[in-house]
Amino acid sequence: MDKTLSVYSLIIAAILRSFPAVLAAQQPHIVFVLADDFGWYDVGYHSSEISTPNLDKLSAGGVRLENYYVQPLCTPSRNQLMTGRYQIHTGMQHQIIWPCQPYCVPLEEKLLPQLMKEAGYATHMVGKWHLGMYKKDCLPTRRGFDTYFGYLTGSEDYFTHTRCSPIPALNLTRCALDLRDGEEVASGYKGVYSTELLSQRATSIIEKHDSTKPLFLYAALQAVHSPLQVPERYVAPYSFIKDHQRRLYAGMVSAMDEAVGNITLALQQGGLWNNTILVFSTDNGGQTLCGGSNWPLRGRKWSLWEGGIRAVGFVASPLLKQPGTISHELIHISDWLPTLVGLAGGSTNATNPLDGFNVWNTISKGFASPRLELLHNIDPLYNDIAPCPGMERRLSLAQVVSRGSWAKSGFNVSIHAAIRSSNWKLLTGYPGCDIWFPRPGDNSSESSPYEVDPLKSVMLFDIEKDPEERNEVSNQFPTVVEYLLSRLHQHQKSALPINFPADDPRCDPGPTGAWGPWA
Repeated sequence: MDKTLSVYSLIIAAILRSFPAVLAAQQPHIVFVLADDFGWYDVGYHSSEISTPNLDKLSAGGVRLENYYVQPLCTPSRNQLMTGRYQIHTGMQHQIIWPCQPYCVPLEEKLLPQLMKEAGYATHMVGKWHLGMYKKDCLPTRRGFDTYFGYLTGSEDYFTHTRCSPIPALNLTRCALDLRDGEEVASGYKGVYSTELLSQRATSIIEKHDSTKPLFLYAALQAVHSPLQVPERYVAPYSFIKDHQRRLYAGMVSAMDEAVGNITLALQQGGLWNNTILVFSTDNGGQTLCGGSNWPLRGRKWSLWEGGIRAVGFVASPLLKQPGTISHELIHISDWLPTLVGLAGGSTNATNPLDGFNVWNTISKGFASPRLELLHNIDPLYNDIAPCPGMERRLSLAQVVSRGSWAKSGFNVSIHAAIRSSNWKLLTGYPGCDIWFPRPGDNSSESSPYEVDPLKSVMLFDIEKDPEERNEVSNQFPTVVEYLLSRLHQHQKSALPINFPADDPRCDPGPTGAWGPWA
């Protein structure tokens, strides 16, 4: 009897020892690639003149997300990706975090990498953080990432990895290094092109990864954000593009496409690909001032028009149930946190209330999206810092509240806001640059891109029928307008006060030579 029990004990012990490996095998590796300022028209499969063979091939074998939304700026999109919450609920509904502002994503927010770590994942990040760094508790390595290699501010030189930024309180502009390996300044990479540097670090992480442990890799590429810098070999194929900025931008896109291809190849060669889910997303619409294009959508980065918020995005994975498909279901960047944590077998019970939804069945199986409504933003302090041709001529109506027929709706319609519900999209206030910029290469005098109607304080569009936002229909559907204004009013009641502090002169990186925590 004792001998039999001993055998059973050995068998049970062996099963228990193997259980973690079995569990790990069931947890997919997750790689999230975030491009910066990548325009709707700038991917090959949207008929661009720019070549993106890796993105085209990956997305063709995966699921292309054609009704997928992000925020119109860098920090807000990254904030919602990492928290699964609307920016009105973190007090970050206004602009971005500038280098000298003493704030970050609230420390009481539990971020995506922390949840993935709790689910047993190795968590790594390369690239752009831009979620605050004024004190060490805000750094990626304090917010759930095992390792970090990248830069903390919003943009920098691609070769020197320096960021120049004014410090008004000191009456100077400071240029300093912004590159970290973990929490230490990384000073040995001058001359190495950022897109290649970051992809090399990402592939190195993949190559060194223990495949028995699930991997979460967040690759937030610098490309294709300004400044327009790229090695000549990437620009050479685009000699046919006459516009100098567009030509450089195209080369940067090609470098970014190559980087995504190298990351994918590393996953395949490392034997991880068959159990990997790769998500590709841009963080906001393209910046037309720096070579980007969102044609035929209206607007650009910084705006709540479709050109600022409708995103290039797809999922590629052998684990998809319906690969090779196109999804037109409504999906938002805040949905990734509950979706990825769900795939990891983790829990979101310890987070603040989420605004995101688990959309894996929508993506993988083609189910209807659980998301019926999407708050794009409510920002009472909005100001678009980039000039928009003819803006002054069209802005006056957007600033008038009392003359509109919606003045008694309960929501101040002079406020910069937008909401989507089913096929309807409502905009209030000034949404940002409202131009339909012509397709690159078109003669702008023939396209007449700047001839647009005066703005109204309330605008309604049927986005499914009219994704270019050319036919404003608020007068035809007053009941829809009233409903959506009431929804904006309800959302505003739950909004936190805006946190957008003045610059702190103690941020000055002069003494250390590098941007980083100062408080």
